[in-house]
Amino acid sequence: MTTPTQADPAPAALPSQRWRGWLLDGLSSQSARHPGPHGTPPAEHKGHTWWRVMCLTGVDYFSTLGYQPGIAALAAGLLSPFATLVLIALTLLGALPVYRTVAKESPNGEGSIAMLERLLPWWAGKLLVLVLLGFAATDFVITMTLSAADASAHVVENPFAPAALHGANLWITLLLLAALGAVFLKGFREAIGIAVGLVGVYLVLNVVVLATSAWQVLAHPVVISDWWGAMTAAHSSPLAIVGVALLVFPKLALGMSGFETGVAVMPQVRGEATDTDAAPAGRIRGTRRLLTTAALIMSCFLLLSSLATTLLIPQKEFETGGSANGRALAYLAHEHLGEAFGTVYDISTIAILWFAGASAMAGLLNLVPRYLPRYGMAPEWTRAVRPLVLIFLAIAFGITLFFNASVDEQSGAYATGVLVLMLSASFASTVAARHRRHRAAAVGFGAITLVFGYTLVANVIERPDGLKIALLFILGMLLTSFASRVHRAFELRAVQVEFDETAGRLIDAAIAAGPLRVIANEPDERDAAEYQEKEYSQREETHIPDGRPVLFLEVTVTDSSDFTTNLHVRGEERYGAQILRVEGAGVANTIAAVLMQLRERTGQVPHAYFNWTEGHPLSHLLRFLVFGDGEVAPVTREVLRRAEPDPARRPRVHVGCRRGRPPAPPPPPPPVAGGAPTPSCGCPTLRLRVCPRPRLTVCPAALPLHQTRPPPEGGGRWGKKYAHAPAASAPAAGRLRAGV
Repeated sequence: MTTPTQADPAPAALPSQRWRGWLLDGLSSQSARHPGPHGTPPAEHKGHTWWRVMCLTGVDYFSTLGYQPGIAALAAGLLSPFATLVLIALTLLGALPVYRTVAKESPNGEGSIAMLERLLPWWAGKLLVLVLLGFAATDFVITMTLSAADASAHVVENPFAPAALHGANLWITLLLLAALGAVFLKGFREAIGIAVGLVGVYLVLNVVVLATSAWQVLAHPVVISDWWGAMTAAHSSPLAIVGVALLVFPKLALGMSGFETGVAVMPQVRGEATDTDAAPAGRIRGTRRLLTTAALIMSCFLLLSSLATTLLIPQKEFETGGSANGRALAYLAHEHLGEAFGTVYDISTIAILWFAGASAMAGLLNLVPRYLPRYGMAPEWTRAVRPLVLIFLAIAFGITLFFNASVDEQSGAYATGVLVLMLSASFASTVAARHRRHRAAAVGFGAITLVFGYTLVANVIERPDGLKIALLFILGMLLTSFASRVHRAFELRAVQVEFDETAGRLIDAAIAAGPLRVIANEPDERDAAEYQEKEYSQREETHIPDGRPVLFLEVTVTDSSDFTTNLHVRGEERYGAQILRVEGAGVANTIAAVLMQLRERTGQVPHAYFNWTEGHPLSHLLRFLVFGDGEVAPVTREVLRRAEPDPARRPRVHVGCRRGRPPAPPPPPPPVAGGAPTPSCGCPTLRLRVCPRPRLTVCPAALPLHQTRPPPEGGGRWGKKYAHAPAASAPAAGRLRAGV
């Protein structure tokens, strides 16, 4: 009795394979679909009301109350309320109008970067975007590290914290960042409900703290006179107070950090039933309400918190190591409301700061796929979440170690990233207003641009660390982006290929005679002589079968800096030539994509015919990478090889020597008695009894370009139609046919 043979179990995956599979799990070709509030929602997503989406912005924006009052007091001292007033004026009169304009001009969540991308053509626009992405990455990464560092300060200073945690800010910060990374590695799906709950509780607790502080000030009005006396003693005149406030307010710029996030979450805002992709008016109105409400709420909290902390907290407590350093409002909560309430406030602050780090991580995960894949400047693995999480986590660890988890030291770098994005937004709004011929708005936005420019320069001069970190981000992004672009340069780079009606008719007519014969032609004069000479050269050098119709394929490079494009092939007939014309980002890639689509359309493998190009191979490679042309034939073949691994199904590439105008024929031999008369059409080829071009035996000026077979003996159809074409003698006809 035989036992049935059981199939062997599938071999277990190797540890390296399992690790790679886990790391690249969820690899998606769709950009900007990573988890988080900054991602583009799916098409079926209906959105949320604007006030709920505001809480997503508030996770980042309102959480700065955890450290902004302390930084303001440390930077401006007794002038903190006046410097905060300047900051509020710039927020409401500068940043808010700018980002309301950005919401209108870029309603898909791409912000001012997309607006500036449209201003500069070709590679300049891409380089500008990469630089701005470097500053945006600085903003998001410092948000993660700064929020974690401030959360660790709240942990350490809490009276119920174990004594072993005192002085362990660095390790607590690294632990919070590691927990953040672990959540994203496990799989994070941010819920608006969590953000609404965190923001609601946090704002209520801050209202309680500020109300209690106001009661303390009213109960002890002497603190106001003491503050005023100390300030006037240090600054003798009101003008001096205003001048110093204008000088120090750039240090408070991180209090405007929520605007860029506010436009990033626009795709989450529910629009109206009449909204369209081209004109989402309801979504724009909702986002403008979001921005205005958030700015008003934050302005009130900034002013009140600045007054409360300046009046009620001794200046020495704001210094490094002081009880109010990085946690001014928490200090007031513990001081005036007791340790229990203060602990609740600390827990709420730690939660919203950690969630702000999660929001920043989500922003980073969606920032890279939103732009770089369109440019071909992101490797394939950047479309997966986990590799990016590990990279950004390693960068966050490095920055935390560099700054020793200090909130004060990182505030300058954070402000630099925020101010650069605001400067770009104000400049983009200025250009947009000028294009719309809104002169007053253009002048106003121009003035705001100058103010943000001054603020940025002052901040960089005072604290250059932010610029250094941003430059490192920019350098790393440029190197990796262009390395990826070179690596991916030999892809098809076509989203889809479409043929118009004329092109389809020409293709169908040509395929009836056998596999398609496609001649790649660089359009020049586009006259009859150009197409005749091109066909002559290709038929002689690449041995196109005689009598087979040919299609000319002409590619016009529109913007070689683009990576993927939609190809629309148009058919045309000129001087008897059948031409397919198409615009693309690169000649070779476009030809390869069209050939692959011709194969799918006809079911037969097409043949493409090229000429070699003179020149140094390295210069041709550089021209291909930068300008999209260069040596077309070998690049086309390489693109086809990578796109189609099966050689039997791969479109054929034939290459001949580049030739110019056909050489002048030798003088005709003496006439032979009884021979055919010399043609009177003026054709230099047919003056010869034996044609030196055996594949062009009929006058090119008389025949359509593809009808190049010898005329049949005895005056067949071609001979009757073209009366001036001579009948070849029997020996000559034999020799002519031998060359076919």
